[in-house]
Amino acid sequence: MRHSLKIRHPGTAVRYLFMVLISLLFLFPFYWMLRTSVMPLDDIFEIPIVYFPREIQLEPYTAAFTVFPLLRYLFNSLFITILSTIGAVLTSSLCAFGFSRIAWKGRETVFTIVLSSMLLPSAVTLIPTFLGWSALGFSDTYVPLIVPYWFGGGAMNIFLLRQFFRTIPKALDESALIDGAGFLRIYARIILPLSKPVMIVVMLFAFMQSWNDFLNPIIYLNTQDSYTLSIGLQLFMTAYQTSWNQLMAAAVVSVAPCVLLFALGQRYIVEGINLTGMKG
Repeated sequence: MRHSLKIRHPGTAVRYLFMVLISLLFLFPFYWMLRTSVMPLDDIFEIPIVYFPREIQLEPYTAAFTVFPLLRYLFNSLFITILSTIGAVLTSSLCAFGFSRIAWKGRETVFTIVLSSMLLPSAVTLIPTFLGWSALGFSDTYVPLIVPYWFGGGAMNIFLLRQFFRTIPKALDESALIDGAGFLRIYARIILPLSKPVMIVVMLFAFMQSWNDFLNPIIYLNTQDSYTLSIGLQLFMTAYQTSWNQLMAAAVVSVAPCVLLFALGQRYIVEGINLTGMKG
């Protein structure tokens, strides 16, 4: 007895096929970077193009760390990014808690002003901010790269967290207040444990913003030993522009933390952003 195979939902199959093709299109540059980083230099420019390495070599990675202080730049970037991410998540969640769970006069007006700050281009405040930090004596230090994340964490992060916090029933706060809990205890014991998805989203956004930042480090940092990985890659490209396999190896090292974090937290990104729109 023959059973004919029928596609019950051809539209779904077409959508999945389209998404797979788009994903391959976006992943191809990452594959090309990885492929170039493990190939001999002669094979990179061979015609016809070699799409798959004939042999995988790790020498470009070891060379990238030995001919250039890449490890030092990697440590500097991790130091700045970790402290910045902690500050962004902590302070933006505290601000969002105040805007969503505590009633105070002028709350909506202040929140509107905070949101309006996103309309101001960063280039407008670049020179005044630099002059301010220089006047305080923090030029060529990590302070201007870390401390701003500890003062609110960014308007976008505050907005995302506020929208999510407003989906949590207010009855939980009222019950805790009746039991004698203060606002900080409500924030730490009730709100934060229920906000795992959006907290991870904010953490990922803050990490990638600080990790990929090139403009601020190149403005504030003057000593080469204090450079971040983003500046180090530019210096590497200038000094060893013909060593494409080593350059791509350094680029893989730079991209790997962001890719790893995104792979670990991708489901929370969709869940967190979806839930922030459940309540206005």
